[in-house]
Amino acid sequence: MSTVTQDRAPHQDAPAPAHPEGGRVGGGLFDPKQLLRSLPDAFRKLDPRVMIKSPVMFVVLVGSVLTTVLALLHPGAWFGWAITAWLWLTTLFANLAEAVAEGRGKAQADTLRKAKTDTVARRLTGTTEESVPGTDLRIGDLVVCEAGDVIPGDGDVVEGVASVDESAITGESAPVIRESGGDRSAVTGGTKVLSDRIVIKITTKPGETFIDRMINLVEGAARQKTPNEIALNILLASLTIVFLLAVVTLQPFAVYAGAEQSMIVLTALLVCLIPTTIGALLSAIGIAGMDRLVQRNVLAMSGRAVEAAGDVSTLLLDKTGTITYGNRRAAEFVPVPGVTETALADAAQLSSLADETPEGRSVIDLAEEKYGLAARQQNQLTGAEWIEFTAQTRMSGVDLPADGAAGPARKVRKGATASVAAWVAERGGTVAADVDRIATAIAEAGGTPLPVAVDDAEGARVLGVIHLKDVVKDGMRERFDELRRMGIKTIMITGDNPLTAKAIAAEAGVDDFLAEATPEDKMALIKREQAGGKLVAMTGDGTNDAPALAQADVGVAMNTGTSAAKEAGNMVDLDSDPTKLIEIVEIGKQLLITRGALTTFSIANDVAKYFAIIPAMFAVVYPGLNKLNIMGLTSPQSAILSAVIFNALVIVALVPLALKGVRYRPMSADRMLRRNLALYGLGGLITPFVGIKLIDLLLTLIPGIG
Repeated sequence: MSTVTQDRAPHQDAPAPAHPEGGRVGGGLFDPKQLLRSLPDAFRKLDPRVMIKSPVMFVVLVGSVLTTVLALLHPGAWFGWAITAWLWLTTLFANLAEAVAEGRGKAQADTLRKAKTDTVARRLTGTTEESVPGTDLRIGDLVVCEAGDVIPGDGDVVEGVASVDESAITGESAPVIRESGGDRSAVTGGTKVLSDRIVIKITTKPGETFIDRMINLVEGAARQKTPNEIALNILLASLTIVFLLAVVTLQPFAVYAGAEQSMIVLTALLVCLIPTTIGALLSAIGIAGMDRLVQRNVLAMSGRAVEAAGDVSTLLLDKTGTITYGNRRAAEFVPVPGVTETALADAAQLSSLADETPEGRSVIDLAEEKYGLAARQQNQLTGAEWIEFTAQTRMSGVDLPADGAAGPARKVRKGATASVAAWVAERGGTVAADVDRIATAIAEAGGTPLPVAVDDAEGARVLGVIHLKDVVKDGMRERFDELRRMGIKTIMITGDNPLTAKAIAAEAGVDDFLAEATPEDKMALIKREQAGGKLVAMTGDGTNDAPALAQADVGVAMNTGTSAAKEAGNMVDLDSDPTKLIEIVEIGKQLLITRGALTTFSIANDVAKYFAIIPAMFAVVYPGLNKLNIMGLTSPQSAILSAVIFNALVIVALVPLALKGVRYRPMSADRMLRRNLALYGLGGLITPFVGIKLIDLLLTLIPGIG
């Protein structure tokens, strides 16, 4: 898997913090400018065709219209106008909460639009080039981009390598490398080529580019309701119907008892009893959840993906670049008996001169720094035949010619254990048992063994083993402990042998591992976990990861990865940081917890408002009900108006919490339930008593109300 460190252009400093062009939006939760921009949207949402999507708030809208008509019929009744005004404010505050959440997403989209430019593409037609508008490109077209060119559309590099500025997409100023083949071939329209020349094969239609999809995704208005949100809406609608029937049937009893209530009072009672708080904030909570992902440069293809992240019970994590730093380095040279460390270091250095991989460079560095061997260059060895490292041979080395002064010809190889052993055997040599013992010890310690062999006058033999060590990132064990407390199982996926995988897994603290993993193995593992009723999340960046990303409930594709990987996943990480999967899970859980906490608070609120309004409605006819007036409210009118005002203001008070989210702390489900009930259930029960009483005291200061 490609990592950010591997993907950066050489000789670049560490990436700077994301700048405004990167899609992040500053400002507080109640940025005055954002409020002003969102206010017109809040009024537009008063359209009944929009309001009906939220049954609870649609009932409040109908109640507002009804009380307005009644107030117009009795223009001298201040109470009717007061109730009407606060019902309209309740509706407006609910719309404003959603509009602010959507506005934050639209602000993100505005910064992304700046990266979308109309460009002229240099399309290849046979061996010639022609200039065409970027909008005329079709899937399969080949375009040429050189230093200074803006990439005209999404595609894959099929020829060349170049440094690309993706700051408009990721917000990071450090250039990245894009090259043909491998997992770093995908390029995004609107980014800029900084050096060299590449040929790109277009993979998307105009208007369906990655930036277009990003803009649509972060626009809150385009967000689809998730299954859990739909289910909660159905529950809230059911509660609304129940309370509507209760209020409608209450009037005949009131008439029979001689305490007939006005339609305005009954409407106020209904609005206060139905779960208006969570009904007003439900959409904002979902939009804010996706916005929190965007703030971390992660784009979710749907709200369903965010919710699924919150319910994930199994995490598949790639070892290299996620759990470990991914830059394996030579740590020591372990010779077999009878061979000195210096002799092994000399052979290891020779065998690595043609190895341009980071591991090969580290072998040379260790030989020079620890053993004081002089630096060598390939051109210093006349007549040498260099063997470059390839994925097929899995070896590198050199064939040195015979020299009268130096003795007979000498061949040196370094590479994978099986490859070196086969090379020695082909030349009639044998691999000593000590080699297997050393290699096994290195693997069990979490390292990678690289045997070094020679073929000279003494025959083909292994001199010793290079110990490559991949370091586990700091704090990973603590993070996995947190995930375990969440009830999430972690599985490390690696191409390493089982012994190495076991050692790294033990050091990192993961629950399980899958060694020598193939795409088929990943798919089979995901299906086994899902068959047990678990939701699975994983990251990937290569074409070989695409099937598993598509199968996983949460598939996070790296932006540096191939187009196939990004199409298969339901999230894209613009920073291409595999460790961000852990943050994504936490954000998903935060979304679910926020929704649950505010639902608990809203329902508890209704209980308290019941004690404010019901005694006020019937206390005149049944003085005994005054015992239920535990808040000591001044008058029936003051009690009802105070409850309606509190009902509106509590929505405003909770908007910051809905947008920011309830802080998530790893804990068991039963402990989390107890915490929610204690904090938001009890808090939701007590807060209205305090709030309604304070409002009542303020209302008594107004002449004619007290």
